[in-house]
Amino acid sequence: MRADHAEPGSPADWLRHARSDLAIAGARKSRQILYEHQCFHAQQAAEKAVKALLVDHGISVPRSHDLAFLFTRMPRDIAVPLELVDLPLLTKYAVQLRYPGETVPIKTREHRTALRLAKRTVEWVESIVRNIKPNARLHR
Repeated sequence: MRADHAEPGSPADWLRHARSDLAIAGARKSRQILYEHQCFHAQQAAEKAVKALLVDHGISVPRSHDLAFLFTRMPRDIAVPLELVDLPLLTKYAVQLRYPGETVPIKTREHRTALRLAKRTVEWVESIVRNIKPNARLHR
């Protein structure tokens, strides 16, 4: 089955959506695109990748955007890479940035950090989820 036609709710489908969010998060900056929205999509990419991992291991996906909570649901035999220790910090972008006036503007450096964490999360999950081939475009 092609990755763009993954079975709904499958790990491949979750990763397809994670890659889409990651592409939006990494889109070239323009005056019309706010870093706040790109950070939201970075968080969504990471969240959906982690949920792909949970689904792959037969764990029901909780309705939560909290990355720290999602990590507690992971099988004990899966070690989160040390470079992703700050990933739960992206949780603040899940809801807080959706509405104008509820946050301070995001700076370039903060966006780069969010994007790096999201990209690394998607790559990590792709490397361990069964029967998923890594997306070569992520490895530029």
